Amino acid sequence: MAVLKLTTIGTATGVVIPKEMLARLNIAKGDTLYAVETAEGGLHLTHNDPGFAEKMEKAEAIMRRYRNTLHTLAK
Repeated sequence: MAVLKLTTIGTATGVVIPKEMLARLNIAKGDTLYAVETAEGGLHLTHNDPGFAEKMEKAEAIMRRYRNTLHTLAK
């Protein structure tokens, strides 16, 4: 378990994430984190877009549906 400290950044409040945790999460300054609510009422921080899988499923369904059309267009 890591303890994170809240700090004032201008008129906002930010969280200081230690270097070791940044390395473990494979993130750096400027990267985007997503805060996903858990069933227990907590938050899960991730650098993966939680909506990406849903978008890919829709894209794959479209590609399957229009497979022949896309194949013709690719020529």
